[in-house]
Amino acid sequence: MKARIPNQGPTGANMMKKLQEMQSNMESLQAELAVAEYSASAGGGAVDVTVNGSHEIKAIHIKPEVVDPEETDMLEDLLLAALNEAMRKADETAEREMGKITGGLNIPGMGGMF
Repeated sequence: MKARIPNQGPTGANMMKKLQEMQSNMESLQAELAVAEYSASAGGGAVDVTVNGSHEIKAIHIKPEVVDPEETDMLEDLLLAALNEAMRKADETAEREMGKITGGLNIPGMGGMF
């Protein structure tokens, strides 16, 4: 007995084409998001950081007046706050932009990409 593969017909072929197009769009978007830069500051602008979509720190700017050798823990806290906010912005942008492509579909294997 031979197994019969149902004819995909125009609907199945059309769906495959849409999925391939979505995959291509997602790959392009991932490349764009990886190099996009996101900035955040803490302490009223005392510390500014820039990260990219690949979670690499690209720049840290510290106002000279906040560099006090006796208060390094405050500077460390400002750096942490600014870095975490910049990373959150990168993740939020990635999720929002991917959602535009997938239309909110939960695609297996695509979760947790960012």
